[in-house]
Amino acid sequence: MAVILGIESSCDETSASICINGEIKSNIIATQAIHAKYGGVVPELASRAHQQNIIPTVDQALQQAKITKNDVDAVAFTRGPGLLGSLLVGTSFAKSFALARNIPLIDINHMQAHILAHFIDDPKPNFPFLCLTVSGGHTQIVLVKDYFDMELIGQTLDDAAGEAFDKTAKILNLPYPGGPLIDKNAKLGNPNAFKLPEPQIPDLNFSFSGLKTAILYMVQGELKKNPNFLEENMNDICASVQERIVSILLNKLKKAAKQTGVKDVAIAGGVSANSGLRESLLAMGEKYKWRVFIPKFEYCTDNAAMIAIAGYHKYLKGEFVGQDVAPLARIPF
Repeated sequence: MAVILGIESSCDETSASICINGEIKSNIIATQAIHAKYGGVVPELASRAHQQNIIPTVDQALQQAKITKNDVDAVAFTRGPGLLGSLLVGTSFAKSFALARNIPLIDINHMQAHILAHFIDDPKPNFPFLCLTVSGGHTQIVLVKDYFDMELIGQTLDDAAGEAFDKTAKILNLPYPGGPLIDKNAKLGNPNAFKLPEPQIPDLNFSFSGLKTAILYMVQGELKKNPNFLEENMNDICASVQERIVSILLNKLKKAAKQTGVKDVAIAGGVSANSGLRESLLAMGEKYKWRVFIPKFEYCTDNAAMIAIAGYHKYLKGEFVGQDVAPLARIPF
């Protein structure tokens, strides 16, 4: 029996999970509300909150899985990418736990873990499959050939999709985090109310900085004509913004599927919780006869279950690291 303790601390969520023989038994997430008042994640505050949360979170994960620390066979942790101070807390805890118990230590690439979250529950995609990974800091199209044989075939050249949502929310004076609020308002609006540009970026790469600027100029121009523009048109603005971001993402994914001939298509990352993206992907999958895979909401945002399942597959291969391992804010895919 392989019992893996997963630790995730890459940004502003402290999470611990227990995976037993490939089955997730617990997935505890401690969120950090303190960042809302600043309109974004404050790295120093995040690392301090991780220090406060890590031990209670791990303890709760062990209790929910009905095991003790002595039952753990290996510790998997997020090595990067992420905020260095936050990563340091999780890495230090994982190293200490593994050293005290004399058990293996497994380093995990956070972005690969988002993709491997699709192997937590059934149905699971077949290799090779395409995964559109969209989060606050990353937007990638990955050709997944095996658990740890992944080819990055498209990525953002500037802002990520999650940044486009969050920065638009700031322009619209919506509180942080703004992405879910745009999604909520979009359900009540007309997605064709405002015409926004689609960047013409070559190959399978993305760009969202131009779209963000177009939204800013559009809002500024309309506010000059009507000071109540935002209040009177909030739902339509959100619907139009969401429609454009989703179309940018899925048009590139459609292009990738055509180029590779792959029919198993998945999404992952925090933005994969967006209802517009989920619904549009399902519709596109039906049109092009894809097998579509969408993670449960609890596995979209940063969580330790995806770290634990990735750690389980590395454990089976015997891929461990030593006590000299260090976190990396940027890590090669």
